[in-house]
Amino acid sequence: MQIGGIRLGACAALAALAVFGTGLSAPAHAHPAPAAARAGWTAPTVTGAPGTAGSAVPARLTGADGLAGAVARPVADRAAPAITGKAAYLFDAATGTAYFGKQAGRRLPVASLTKVMTAYVVLRQASLDAVVRIDASDVRHARANDATSAGLRAGERLTVRDLLYGVMLPSGADASHALARVYGPGAARFTARMNAAARALGLSLTRYANPDGLPEPGGGYSTAIDQAKLARVALNDPVLRTIASTRRHVVRASKLHRAHTWTNSNKLLGKTPGALGVKTGYTRAAGYCLSFAADRDGRLLIGVVLGESSSDRRFRSADRLLDWAAGQAAEPPDLGAGVVRNL
Repeated sequence: MQIGGIRLGACAALAALAVFGTGLSAPAHAHPAPAAARAGWTAPTVTGAPGTAGSAVPARLTGADGLAGAVARPVADRAAPAITGKAAYLFDAATGTAYFGKQAGRRLPVASLTKVMTAYVVLRQASLDAVVRIDASDVRHARANDATSAGLRAGERLTVRDLLYGVMLPSGADASHALARVYGPGAARFTARMNAAARALGLSLTRYANPDGLPEPGGGYSTAIDQAKLARVALNDPVLRTIASTRRHVVRASKLHRAHTWTNSNKLLGKTPGALGVKTGYTRAAGYCLSFAADRDGRLLIGVVLGESSSDRRFRSADRLLDWAAGQAAEPPDLGAGVVRNL
């Protein structure tokens, strides 16, 4: 069995400063944040006791809407799709309107969705053209854990840019291990950087145990809403956005490495209108997970599904949520009290 992402993008930092009020350094490839971020919009957060596993997460959301000057408003009364996963969340990245939530604040393992943070942390430190030598321990890590890999071999030398494709598309545990080993240095220090970044981004219900989401005792966890926040930051980074939305990446053979062809494990790409990625994940403990986004008529919708029972079902759930939310009014009526249906 394959685990950790089964076989079967100063923009992010500026966005983080605007969205979550952080002090993280900006990457070299940064661009100005979008208007919504510059307006000071804060992502809505679930209040109450979101870590509990009751039938639903408390419905009230908080967060200043820099565009409309109000809390996130509810969607109109129209039947929402039935989502069978353990948790789900979908919101409009520009307005902060939360369209759907199911156990959105429940702490759960997120498998290889972890690698979105891995890529984000690497981009805070590394030059995209820096070269990383693959070590035998990187290859051994993926094999020993029966994890998905990018097919790397010891002695190969690849750029950080290419390795990020290897992390995000085939969900290579070998590629993530190599980057963590170099930019931690080492997995433990790199994981500490990941957790520091999570705190700075306001992901208060997220804890990472390693750079790849593989299961381990006392392992990491996050929530659907935290992972949706992270996806928004990632998509505001031009490099991560490009990588996450790429269907196929080819690394041509050179004196430094052999040829590699990596296909994105996200089946929404090329099939779902406006799909932009973001990341798939799977372990036995986490089930089938998906962080996803799509541009629908100029509206960036971002969502997360956690704990689905099959690979295809997570993609169907994402499709249904996107179609349903796209059908709602861009500015849904205020039904009072800032309550969002289905949370």
